[in-house]
Amino acid sequence: QCLYQFLAFVPPSNESLRKPGTASVMVDTQHPLTLLLNSSVGDRDLCKVQYHFGEFGNYSLVVKTLNTSTETVSCDLIINEGPINSYLPILFAFLVYMGILAILIAGRLLMKIDPVRNWVYKKLNPRATDRMINSELGSPNTTDSINCDPTPHPWNTAPRRRLHSLDTFRGLSLVIMVFVNYGGGKYWFFKHESWNGLTVADLVFPWFVFIMGTSIALALGSMLRWGSSKWKVLRKILWRTCVLILLGIIVVNPNYCLGPLSWDNLRIPGVLQRLGFTYLVVAALELLFTRADSGTWEGRFPALQDILPYWPQWIFILVLEAIWLCLTFLLPVPHCPRGYIGPGGIGDFGRYPNCTGGAAGYIDRLLLGEKHMYQHPSSGVIYQTTMPFDPEGILGTINSIVMAFLGLQAGKITLFYKDQHKQIMSRFVIWGVVMGIISAILTKCSKEEGFIPINKNLWSISYVTTTSCFAFTLLLLIYYLVDVKKWWSGAPFLYPGMNSILVYIGHQVFANYFPFKWKMRDSQSHAEHLTQNLTATTLWVVISYILYRRRIFWKI
Repeated sequence: QCLYQFLAFVPPSNESLRKPGTASVMVDTQHPLTLLLNSSVGDRDLCKVQYHFGEFGNYSLVVKTLNTSTETVSCDLIINEGPINSYLPILFAFLVYMGILAILIAGRLLMKIDPVRNWVYKKLNPRATDRMINSELGSPNTTDSINCDPTPHPWNTAPRRRLHSLDTFRGLSLVIMVFVNYGGGKYWFFKHESWNGLTVADLVFPWFVFIMGTSIALALGSMLRWGSSKWKVLRKILWRTCVLILLGIIVVNPNYCLGPLSWDNLRIPGVLQRLGFTYLVVAALELLFTRADSGTWEGRFPALQDILPYWPQWIFILVLEAIWLCLTFLLPVPHCPRGYIGPGGIGDFGRYPNCTGGAAGYIDRLLLGEKHMYQHPSSGVIYQTTMPFDPEGILGTINSIVMAFLGLQAGKITLFYKDQHKQIMSRFVIWGVVMGIISAILTKCSKEEGFIPINKNLWSISYVTTTSCFAFTLLLLIYYLVDVKKWWSGAPFLYPGMNSILVYIGHQVFANYFPFKWKMRDSQSHAEHLTQNLTATTLWVVISYILYRRRIFWKI
């Protein structure tokens, strides 16, 4: 439903030289396009061609007059040079990483063979190994003996084993986020959707919010069990909130590209700001109603012990969602239809060019001011919007709180059904199915035609239910592989997951520095962009691994 945009003027042909009029243009290949040819005389539509062009393809639209009296023309699309297969670099990168993984697995299996392990240790540190073998400790059969430590580590004295699946989930989300922020190889599905719809890039932020909610349930319960007072915990929550918001405003601020930051162009919303405020609300809500002893609930429905005792929290969340719905669909917005949630610009046939985001955009412009918002929203790519719009704005924060609360529910499930793997996994399945059904109803299984379309810019409720459906499903899979069957340690995603704030801030601050970025020979090459973006992302995984080995973790 976009207005036609002027593409080119084709000059008339030169009859004397028998030279046709030509015009060369470049077109977008992400979406199918409709080319409309108009006559310069009378502004009459001559022909219309709809086609999905391929990357770096060369095409000709040949227009011939069939009948001069009736001005009948023919329009034939000819492929001069076929498009390239732009996905080959992804396949090559996949094979490279699978090769590295195979080598690591083979090395791990070889190290389980005693002669091989002893030979490797001897080559790496011959003196220590000889001393170990000749000592009364005997043959180095374990890592502890190699480190000359005859005292066994009291692992079984830990009050609670850390769920590595949560760190792995967080790390996977963070690694994809870093890759996407670095460019994602310039593939459209690694970029944020212009308006309605969902791409890989749109999944990672809500997943990060989701797992933050899960961690809140585990962390608060642990602190209270260890004897911390609620006031002390509340002070820590407030401190973390302030630090996250200040880091987002001062350190990670995209408006630096406009020059040195000043109050005139300071972007107030942001990713860390939203994380901080969401954390504050959800953590305070959980602190208010949680108990230090999470014993079995003695009620009429023991199967709902992770839900019913916390009914005030659910009422609060439902009230918040009702506020979002009322403001989104009932708030009068000047010069815009009530309940409008479109992109504005040339969308909706250009009827509402300055209504980008409807009530969400209006509230941000009213309370924050246009200069304190994100200046280059993704809606400008296709819909050519001129109004600033912030995807981390005020109204959308309500639904990020809902997303974190659903993650909080996942955390409560792991607490209430500790070590009951079937109970935990079945509840993850149920929650995933419920969220999926709600999404299907809200969207009518359609990108554009649903009651509330999936929209990352607005953080619509259908966006929350859809991404939470995927989150419960992914967490179920990782939990089963990492914590139940122990088939997977969680590496390499475990390492950035345990240093998430450092990796996120670091990748933003050093985004334009070597070796994370360098000048490319061909800026139109997917292969070069993919190589650069994967290299930068891999470097942050390696950095997080080194920090993990040295037991360096940045906690707020």
